[in-house]
Amino acid sequence: MTRSPFKIIVVGAGPAGLLLSLLLARHGISVTILDAAKELDNRPRATHHGTPAVYELRRAGVIDDVLAEGFLPGTMCWRKLDGTYLAGIDNTVLGDHPDRLVCLPLDRLGKILLRHLDRERTAEVKWNHRVTDIGQDDDKAWVKVTTPNGEVTMEADYIVGCDGASSQIRRSLHGDLVFPGTTWDEQIVATNVYYDFHKYGYEDANFIIHPEHWHMASRISKDGMWRVSYGEKGGLTHDELIARQAMKFREMLPGNPSPKEYKLTNISPYRVHQRLAQRMREGRFLLAADAAHLCNPFGGLGLTGGIVDVGGLSDCLFGIWTNQANPDILDVYDQVRRRKYSDMVDPMSSQNLRRLFERDPETVLEPGQDELMTLFKKAENDVDFAKEMALSINDLKYDFTQHYMKPKGIVANI
Repeated sequence: MTRSPFKIIVVGAGPAGLLLSLLLARHGISVTILDAAKELDNRPRATHHGTPAVYELRRAGVIDDVLAEGFLPGTMCWRKLDGTYLAGIDNTVLGDHPDRLVCLPLDRLGKILLRHLDRERTAEVKWNHRVTDIGQDDDKAWVKVTTPNGEVTMEADYIVGCDGASSQIRRSLHGDLVFPGTTWDEQIVATNVYYDFHKYGYEDANFIIHPEHWHMASRISKDGMWRVSYGEKGGLTHDELIARQAMKFREMLPGNPSPKEYKLTNISPYRVHQRLAQRMREGRFLLAADAAHLCNPFGGLGLTGGIVDVGGLSDCLFGIWTNQANPDILDVYDQVRRRKYSDMVDPMSSQNLRRLFERDPETVLEPGQDELMTLFKKAENDVDFAKEMALSINDLKYDFTQHYMKPKGIVANI
């Protein structure tokens, strides 16, 4: 089949932008990725990829590499500060399900995706390329870009903003201060640390419920690195948050360790938000992942939701390229992905966070106190129900190929 020239520009070389580009390039679509940085981001960030995200990683052809570098977590549970087990779910109930929850830090996923992109003849990544302005007409979209060699204008059929929470694409479309939602009063400090939590009976993922020292401790690597993300009161400066880390670890972690008893490799304080862009499509410009929506990190819904975004968007763009779908399918993308955030990601992630510091760990398992904890207790004695709960996050998915005008079998080539 002869197809007209078709080009996509993806702004942002984070995991979402790289994955979208890889999905498109594997179809032979010409894609250019622009990023203002000089290299991949290596800060401690999200680590857990839910089942619908794993599905997209498998479609992109990278799941074997992801599994080789990452691992399949076991039990996720909630505890009191003294370590008392409250409730949880064992992910091994899914057995050999191909899309089981996978743990791999985003910086390592980025390296895998970039390595695969380098093999695609229709894809290119341009570092030190900062978008400063945008424009579009009926036939094309363009960005003005500051490069090491001066300013250039680059054109494409569609341009996708995958450039994170401070997205230049979103701000150019909607305004610098327009990103509806809220910012939590609570601050988060994310750390990577080597410490033997398993010695104290901890599972692979542990959420500690406490009004002051609420936190999460999750194993994130095969060699014993853990992500400890904990809450802090508002109003503290960056330096004050850093200075309090040793005290917080001594008060929070099992064994009450001193700094000599663990190896801290990264620490990153940040504010958390619940925000959703007004629209995820404006003509030939599209938004995905953190550029379009934000949520707190307790539950992995931001990472998984962003990956599901780009998987669906790749199907929409592929359908347009192959004349199987009208450009109006991008309006469906906008409506569906925003609804998934509003109906699922926002309420679930907000409840996950509030549970940690608002619930009383002494009464949280009592009837009527917390619906999710009640369900997890039920799942502990009902394997079929546990499987259903483990796969419930698949509700984030949506099959955009159902809006194709022609039979959708061609998408199986991906």
